Amino acid sequence: MIKYVLCFLLLYLPLEHSSETIKESYKNLKPTPKKVPVNFEAHGVKRVDNYYWMRDDSRENPEVISHLNSENDFLEAWFLDGKDNRDELFEEITNRIPKKEDSVPIRLKSYEYFRRYEPGNEHPIYIRRKDKNSEEIILIDVNGLAKGKDFFQLANWSISPDESLMAYAEDTNGRRQYTIKFKDLSTNTTSEYSILNTSGSMGWSADGNFLFYVLRDEETLLPYKVMRHEVGTSQDQDDVVYEEKDATFYTSVGNTRSMDYIEINISSTTSSEVRLLKANEPLNEPRTFLQREKDHLYSVDHDPADDRFIVESNWDAINFRLLETSLENSPDKNLWTELIPHRDDVLLQAVIPFPGHLVVMERQNGLRQLKILDKNSNSSKPINFNDPSYTAYLAANPEYNTDRFYFGYSSMRTPDSLFSVKLSSGRKRLLKEAEIKGSFSSSDYKVERKLIEARDSTKVPVSFVYKRSLFNKGKNPLFVYGYGSYGNSIDAGFSSSRLSLLDRGFIFAIAHIRGGQELGRSWYEDGKMFKKLNTFYDFIDVTKGLLAQGYGSSKRVYAGGGSAGGLLMGAIVNMEPNLYKGIISNVPFVDVITTMSDPSIPLTTGEYDEWGNPENKKEFEYMMKYSPYDNIEENEYPSILVTAGLWDSQVQYYEPAKYVAKLRDFNTGENPVLMKVNMSAGHSGNSGRFESLKEVAMEYSFLLKVDSN
Repeated sequence: MIKYVLCFLLLYLPLEHSSETIKESYKNLKPTPKKVPVNFEAHGVKRVDNYYWMRDDSRENPEVISHLNSENDFLEAWFLDGKDNRDELFEEITNRIPKKEDSVPIRLKSYEYFRRYEPGNEHPIYIRRKDKNSEEIILIDVNGLAKGKDFFQLANWSISPDESLMAYAEDTNGRRQYTIKFKDLSTNTTSEYSILNTSGSMGWSADGNFLFYVLRDEETLLPYKVMRHEVGTSQDQDDVVYEEKDATFYTSVGNTRSMDYIEINISSTTSSEVRLLKANEPLNEPRTFLQREKDHLYSVDHDPADDRFIVESNWDAINFRLLETSLENSPDKNLWTELIPHRDDVLLQAVIPFPGHLVVMERQNGLRQLKILDKNSNSSKPINFNDPSYTAYLAANPEYNTDRFYFGYSSMRTPDSLFSVKLSSGRKRLLKEAEIKGSFSSSDYKVERKLIEARDSTKVPVSFVYKRSLFNKGKNPLFVYGYGSYGNSIDAGFSSSRLSLLDRGFIFAIAHIRGGQELGRSWYEDGKMFKKLNTFYDFIDVTKGLLAQGYGSSKRVYAGGGSAGGLLMGAIVNMEPNLYKGIISNVPFVDVITTMSDPSIPLTTGEYDEWGNPENKKEFEYMMKYSPYDNIEENEYPSILVTAGLWDSQVQYYEPAKYVAKLRDFNTGENPVLMKVNMSAGHSGNSGRFESLKEVAMEYSFLLKVDSN
């Protein structure tokens, strides 16, 4: 017995000493960036930014790069101080994913197109074939393009009308300044020249001799100038087709589904304009469909079987309605004819025309619905779904002349599934359900949807899922996710990665807060500009409401969000620092006032109608109420993990970097404030099918480590 105790001590003491050494090393690695006060004053309000020096638009300043690397070193040291589950979780998550996988072939003209993943590869291979019995033709192997690059993303690709050329847009640093290249599919050769600094959108002339694309502004990265490129010539010979002068608008280009027109879309948060050019007359000037009007959003599609255009419009219809018009009558909307009227409780989201039918996607009671309208009888066939909360979406439907359409479906317990539907009968057929490797069974998990009353008595929907066998009322860890901006609705879809949390007892909830469009356009309007605080209050109230009903322990509450959802995280943690035990804030937009005051920063001018323009005193004062960076105070903050991308064009890296430094200055407790900076990527993080999951494994490992304390 004495011998056993001595052996135990000999083994234990070195380990204890090692742990203390790691802990001391972790503390010593805590970044201590210098403070260089920069003063800002607007509308009589003075602000001091000690970390403004971290902004380096060149991304080459050695001091800045050194500081960002020190943040990564500190993160690594924190994980070493205790249990590090990253490798275990990464293996677990990736083992659920089939190493070889083909997507469902979708026909376009003479070929079927599909995507394949091969074992050992990070990127897809795009393939086409005449039919399932014919030879497969590799269009592009993204693995070859990405070889030797730290980051690679194939953002878009398009086949010429004669099916002989492929144009594709690539990004090699995450900055979203896409380079367009051309591949001759008959000779399998890629052109030596490229089109640089584009938005990635593109449209073809009918003969395939011209490609239309959009240039980005070199400084603001705003897509603003539509160019016409003659295939085979150099970019400096390209012609300007349209240039947008208003910096609050974004510009894109593409083909209508009929391929009869090249469509230029110009849009802001509250207004839009469409210009059309006949694809067989590519040298002509584009024609304005309807001039932009204040607070009028509309989109169009060509419906050649009826020689008309269908228009989704919010003209006298906050939730949008569907109208039709000829091109000749399009400039006068009083000549348009209504097809689907406005409804107070239904948001019209998308309509796809076919020769004899319209496929309509709507949102009612927060849930997406699909239906088929027969043009002749005007009868309607709904597509029915069973889960209490789910997501449904229109998949790729490139062909106009077809007898079926495709849609996708999933719920928080149902893997992503692709269906085809006969337009004439409404009969649906399951083509593929995503395979989940291992012992997964959807019946092991329960999905619920509830309405939680917010502080102003508004009922806020929340969708959540948990493993039935691990549910213990009032005891489980609870993770609440949210976004709540730009009218983006966060639907309750499936995630195979999320199973790693559910199988460890987590309840995962999505708060459908104001600022999205889950309950219609007014749900969005009630969560922007001078009503933005509703977004943050909703999230907090949903969290408290779930806890009150026993869905989670008040001592084990976590939250997460990215980009504008990172702004949400920054706001709620300032308002309720003691409600949450841990926060994951991905690429967070947290320095609202400074960013929105600088029109040289990408996205700023296009978002005045979302957040406000600080030059306006009232808008400045309202933004100051919630801007996370400006509202950091002395608090015992929860454990916080922040991510950033050095090449991020959406949220510049220095916002999260400054935010983390200031949080540490004001944090009165011992909980860690950590940051992971991806030095070779942008807003979306790592590229690659599995590489991107390393960040997910890191975030889950962070949650498990914090929860274990």
